[in-house]
Amino acid sequence: MSVIEVSGLKKSFGDFNVLRGIDLTVEAGERIAIIGGSGCGKSVFLRCLELLETPDGGKIFIDGEELTAPNVDIDRIRRKLGMVWQKFNLFTHMNVMENLTVAPIKLLGMTKDEAREKAMNLLATVGLTSKADAYPEFLSGGQQQRIAICRSLMMKPKVLLFDEPTSALDPTMVGEVLAVIRMLAKQDLTMIIVTHEMNFAREVADRILFFADGVIYEQGTPAEIFDAPKLPKTIAFINKQKYFSYEITERAFDLPKMQGGIQFFAEKYGLSLRKTNRLQLCCEELIYEMLDNACEGDAVQISLDVTYAEIDNSVEIKFTCAGKSYNPLDKNFDDFDEENLGAAILHNLSQNYSHEYTEGVNKISFTMT
Repeated sequence: MSVIEVSGLKKSFGDFNVLRGIDLTVEAGERIAIIGGSGCGKSVFLRCLELLETPDGGKIFIDGEELTAPNVDIDRIRRKLGMVWQKFNLFTHMNVMENLTVAPIKLLGMTKDEAREKAMNLLATVGLTSKADAYPEFLSGGQQQRIAICRSLMMKPKVLLFDEPTSALDPTMVGEVLAVIRMLAKQDLTMIIVTHEMNFAREVADRILFFADGVIYEQGTPAEIFDAPKLPKTIAFINKQKYFSYEITERAFDLPKMQGGIQFFAEKYGLSLRKTNRLQLCCEELIYEMLDNACEGDAVQISLDVTYAEIDNSVEIKFTCAGKSYNPLDKNFDDFDEENLGAAILHNLSQNYSHEYTEGVNKISFTMT
């Protein structure tokens, strides 16, 4: 049975279309992780589910009731959703017990004794019974977030929404909060988690949604998304790919400028000095090999594309050059002279090498060792 149904959800801020048409059905007990780059609409989507942001179009159903219908009792339906924010949002003038019990007493009709008993049980599950009378200012960020999770559970929600619950935490505190969410995941609670913790998403979620271009760009099981993504932007995001491109249109090209661009790219994304030097050497030798052997006359049309994948620290080089067919590695490297030095360098520093000649263009690709 579905507990959330979203159809055609749209949201814009001025001319910026954040959500362009989100369709989603969430089944009871399902655990969904939403991933994607900054500004892709992940958090806006969660806020729209509670009408904290008013959608510009589309419909939202919570447990069979349309939240976006005219004259609906929004507050009543909202109680079926529990939100855990990035910044905890505890009431600073209340102690932990008051933070946990004020809403269920006022909104659910619990007695003070019932609410306190439930609160103590929840605090026990997150290891914080000793903090029942403490105020938020005396708690660590990890402790505050665990209290915030307990506060959501006090309202017996149908669905728990987590908006990057570890993004405001010191790295040393992330683990304690993720451990609590892992524990909840084993209890068949329905959860939607916006997160940048990829390993955590893989471990906890039944389904992964990758947001891009204002839509659910790709979705699937953790294995499908993390191990075998199909669409280009998903692949780039999962592998954390970074790109450097350079075009050469004349023989007397600016080599220091190109090498400087590679140096800046490498420093920006943390490539080692050894890998940076090898990358510069590979690019330089490949370009001069093609200038000397493929380019005809003064006509030069060379394109260099470097892809760095943070996930496995690999560097892939793709190179196109218009002109005669020429494969730098189509040589016997057991017996070469100085004229073949550049090709020999490429041979020693490359793997998974391929060369293709189509419609007057050489296409070369390889992974740098």
